Amino acid sequence: MVYPDNFENKIGFDRIRSQVKALCVTQGAVDKLFEAAFSDDYESVVARLGQVFEMRTVLMMDNGLPEGSFVDMDAFLKKGAVEGSFLDVGELAALRKGLAMVHGLVAFFNARTDEQYPQLRALCSRVDGFPEIINHIDSIVDKFGKVRDNASAELFSLRRTIRDRESQVSRRLQQIMGQAQASGIVDGDVSVSIREGRAVIPVAAKTVYIEPIEVVELNNELKALEYEERREVVRILTRFTDAIRPDLPRIRESGDFLTTMDFIRAKARFALANDCTLPIVENRSSIRLIRARHTLLAQTLRREGKEIVPLDLTLTDDKHILVISGPNAGGKSVCLKTVGLLQYMLQKGFLVSVSENSEMGIFKDIFIDIGDEQSIENDLSTYSSHLLNMKNILRSAGERSLILIDEFGTGTEPIIGGAIAEALLEKFE
Repeated sequence: MVYPDNFENKIGFDRIRSQVKALCVTQGAVDKLFEAAFSDDYESVVARLGQVFEMRTVLMMDNGLPEGSFVDMDAFLKKGAVEGSFLDVGELAALRKGLAMVHGLVAFFNARTDEQYPQLRALCSRVDGFPEIINHIDSIVDKFGKVRDNASAELFSLRRTIRDRESQVSRRLQQIMGQAQASGIVDGDVSVSIREGRAVIPVAAKTVYIEPIEVVELNNELKALEYEERREVVRILTRFTDAIRPDLPRIRESGDFLTTMDFIRAKARFALANDCTLPIVENRSSIRLIRARHTLLAQTLRREGKEIVPLDLTLTDDKHILVISGPNAGGKSVCLKTVGLLQYMLQKGFLVSVSENSEMGIFKDIFIDIGDEQSIENDLSTYSSHLLNMKNILRSAGERSLILIDEFGTGTEPIIGGAIAEALLEKFE
């Protein structure tokens, strides 16, 4: 459980997610970013963190990671699953790019050892790059995204006939235009034009385009041939889509793998840009932060040419309550927000801004009461809001809960606020 509902906004995670979103190439990766849940399952958290840390290592130290296209394939694969439908030429080209990227990623990680990238190799073990489908697409579509002449014998014959008729039309029009220019009907510097798919001669004196009777039949035949060409292209694409339809569920799995890798890469790129790494993750509710930094504050200070002051903090089973005191603007709230942000990021599968020898556990819940939560709508004072938060926290918190409270006594007399704060501490001793 994470409390309150606006927890992400209060600690700044919403801004971090926006930055990672900008690093995603595919919409599928963006969807995964927003679907990523806070988890208290140790194995799941460790696996997700391991994937990002391995990708961070690849980006930082390894060579040869494919730089091809991360492609969203799900939408047109759903379309192709419908009987009688077909993937168009652009979708075939996108499918080819996506499968080639999958094939390249699988080959890259399979060429490494389990000791290097165990988590990413495990992801690759469940997907297929479908080289035979890539070859099939290559036999239909060229590198410019056009259907090849030899995609079928019928298409080859049609296009050869079309080129022959186009040549006949061009030669006849040039003859007619030469005669018209000699007689002064057509300007000497004009050329044959195409209007509504038909070759015509511009006549300047009347500002009209004339289709000579001698080429009308040829133009009509060309139109019929072009229609037949389009029908043949549709037949080719339909045959291809029918052929791969049985494989579409597995192809969609490969597409999901591709957007997953895009998501992991986006998190790894964010980690590199913000000096985030993988701490020691333990299956217990404890924290030992070394040189921890609030990621967003570090960004702001870096832009200003300033250094952030890192913090060290320890919470254990024996010493699980930490009271921070000091003057205003002394960093108390920043400390609390840093702990909340980093712990939340960790359990969402993000690397964090700490020293690698930091130790971070797994909490079932995170509760935070930081800042002025005065509600005009509910006529709650700042202090009343604190009390309401305490009520909800006390009702829901358990042994594996991380609770962060800032300035609990705000809004009332110090003696009363202090007494209530002491009572709360006694509850969790």
